[in-house]
Amino acid sequence: MRALPLAPEYEIVLVPAQLPRTKPKALSYALPGVRGTFVTVYDAEDRPHPGQLREAHDAFMAAPERVICLQAPLIITNARQSWLSALFAVEYAGLFRGLLPMLSLTGLPLPLGGTSNHFRTAELRHIGGWDPYNMTEDADLGMRLHRLGYRSRVIFKPTFEEAPVTLPVWLGQRTRWFKGWLQTWLVLMRKPAQLGRQTGWPSFVVFQVLIAGMLLSSLCHPIVIGFLAYLVWLMVQESTHVDSWLAFWLFACDIINIFGSYAVFIALGRNRMGAKERRAVGRHWVYVPFYWLIMSLAAWRALLELRTNPFSWNKTPHVPVGEA
Repeated sequence: MRALPLAPEYEIVLVPAQLPRTKPKALSYALPGVRGTFVTVYDAEDRPHPGQLREAHDAFMAAPERVICLQAPLIITNARQSWLSALFAVEYAGLFRGLLPMLSLTGLPLPLGGTSNHFRTAELRHIGGWDPYNMTEDADLGMRLHRLGYRSRVIFKPTFEEAPVTLPVWLGQRTRWFKGWLQTWLVLMRKPAQLGRQTGWPSFVVFQVLIAGMLLSSLCHPIVIGFLAYLVWLMVQESTHVDSWLAFWLFACDIINIFGSYAVFIALGRNRMGAKERRAVGRHWVYVPFYWLIMSLAAWRALLELRTNPFSWNKTPHVPVGEA
């Protein structure tokens, strides 16, 4: 890094090699040296739209002062590389171009992405910057600024990046994310009544649905699949007429719940994609059941790591491949 021929406007900040060795620790270490009115966080592999900074500046100028964070959408460019990257692209399209704009319009808290965040510098310092021990410092910061009376909004010029294409890399990244979401939920829920009063009860409910609901559904998905298999086994066994009908209706409800969730996941993402992106994804959407099962694996790994190694940071290598 020191050998790079950087222009004079760039500065390398060396972070002490002490625990925790996390991204939010590095961000918090660099924050006191920020001299501008606004500050933006990009990951090293990001390729932001050339007009994104201007859009962010214009949005800040037009927004109330309590709007201190703007989130740009993240678009996956390597959907063709594997079924993992294809479904990652669908997931990101639904999140950054579907869910977050809706939350922004209604003034509800945004679980920020870890990159392409634009902040008002003074207010970011005032709320304490990033938690160096949290594995998803973005989600934690989004909730914290909301409970302190600030707001986040979205902008529309995107940042392009690559998704993991192999299972070990994907699993390491997703385990870290789940661990951070668990940390965020546990920290904020130490005093749930106080959190509800500070954020407002609608925001409190959204937080439970987005974070707790996502965690619980991921952890329970194999159990639901197992129960479905058990119902199938019951229905093929000889049993009383009443028991057979009970098993049938439980089976029907289970099927509707599971495949309805899959359909919403696919539709929300694909409906926000352009034609070129949908062609890149192709028919990889059929792997959604496997995608959800490995998400469950990541969630259970995160639960174990939270107990045994809570502050380890699983790094994610990125190899630029150009636009999809």
